[in-house]
Amino acid sequence: MSKSINQVILMGNLTRDPELRTTPSGQSVCSFSLAVNRAWQDQSGQTQEAVDYFDVTAWGKLGELVNQYLSKGRKCLVMGRLSQRSWEKDGQKHSKVEVVANDVTFLDGGGQGAGAPQAAPRKASSSNSNEPSVQEIDDKPIDLSEIPF
Repeated sequence: MSKSINQVILMGNLTRDPELRTTPSGQSVCSFSLAVNRAWQDQSGQTQEAVDYFDVTAWGKLGELVNQYLSKGRKCLVMGRLSQRSWEKDGQKHSKVEVVANDVTFLDGGGQGAGAPQAAPRKASSSNSNEPSVQEIDDKPIDLSEIPF
């Protein structure tokens, strides 16, 4: 049997503030939209630009962190998978493709002025790995003597 791959990586800016909700079972879910700019040259050599918009959903702790640290206009990197859902409303069939985030990296300092230095990227992940979460990252210098090689 062949293996399938469903992986998406997007970098862009939030088009609106994240919306955090809770399911009846108590699970947190955060929705936000990402604008991704792209540029290309047309046949005449002129640079053309366009923007693509993607709806993103982040579940659990990842969704809570996105809601806490991101806001409209902030830049982030989203890694996840595409998910399609279908429903019927008032006799009309509807379908939607969205990104379900597995990992979100906050790329700008947020809340800082345009001339302020940007903070180091911060990463939030939905996996239960031993990676530090956003709240555990500190800016201590790395001691090269602690590296084992």
